Amino acid sequence: MTRGNWTTVREFILVSFSTLSYELQALLFLLFLIIYLVTLMGNVLIILVTTADSALQSPMYFFLRNLSFLEIGFNLVIVPKMLGTLILQDKTISFLGCGAQMYFFFFFGAAECCLLATMAYDRYVAICDPLRYPVIMNRRSCAQLTAASWFAGFPVATVQTIWIFSFPFCGPNKVNHFFCDSPPVIALVCADTSLFELEALTATVLFILFPFLLILGSYVRILSTIFRMPSTEGKRKAFSTCSSHLLVVSLFYSTAILMYFRPRSNTSPEHKKMVSLSYTVVTPMLNPIIYSLRNNEVKAALRRVISRTLSPRKL
Repeated sequence: MTRGNWTTVREFILVSFSTLSYELQALLFLLFLIIYLVTLMGNVLIILVTTADSALQSPMYFFLRNLSFLEIGFNLVIVPKMLGTLILQDKTISFLGCGAQMYFFFFFGAAECCLLATMAYDRYVAICDPLRYPVIMNRRSCAQLTAASWFAGFPVATVQTIWIFSFPFCGPNKVNHFFCDSPPVIALVCADTSLFELEALTATVLFILFPFLLILGSYVRILSTIFRMPSTEGKRKAFSTCSSHLLVVSLFYSTAILMYFRPRSNTSPEHKKMVSLSYTVVTPMLNPIIYSLRNNEVKAALRRVISRTLSPRKL
């Protein structure tokens, strides 16, 4: 197709859940709105409790606080626009708006993958090398690991977003998704995208599969160490500190791998939307619930914070 035949695309239309009746979309709006509010409140609560309580100043809770910041950002990028498409039926998103949404989706997603791997490393050192843990995971090391996790999102987000939106779009502008993810947007490009797809696969391996394998290797060593512990109480405590993180990792990576490593021909757009909902909407809500309900230290700290807040101050 010659340049003269290209149609300039100034906005995209998010198909979202438009195949459903308006009544079902209204029910989805209420459900996702509740999940969205619970996600924001839960993650803000984790941030406040781990900041205010002196007993939660260990590296594990420092990383958890940063994970909550990431989850809030991840949700803000995806959910408000999705809610608008459901209740207001405003399915249009500008060319720049689509690019911005995709950029921050890549940024927060890549940063979360790296931070989850960092949290697994923290648990590995704490359980497999406890005597050196205070030296290895000192304040400076924690800050450096966290900064590296956050900034890891910049190169992949910048390269992929700029590359995608430098392609010509020939006219069809319906994105068959509820947000601007790369596969449905790249499907609208009228040019050879094979090189980009190779780069996207490489980035997926580096930021999803490689951290997942590192986490898997860490937990193999962790479980091996736990099973060799002579004390039953020691085993119980070690399991309790790792189980929450392992559950979060399982939820996040299983759905991400299912989404980005399955052949296109075998996956319908509707199935992709359902899988995407699990790691963009559901998992961010479950993280604070899992970390608070399955962690006695967080529950105790929450009770202390509530007690201090509600009790009258002494004059």
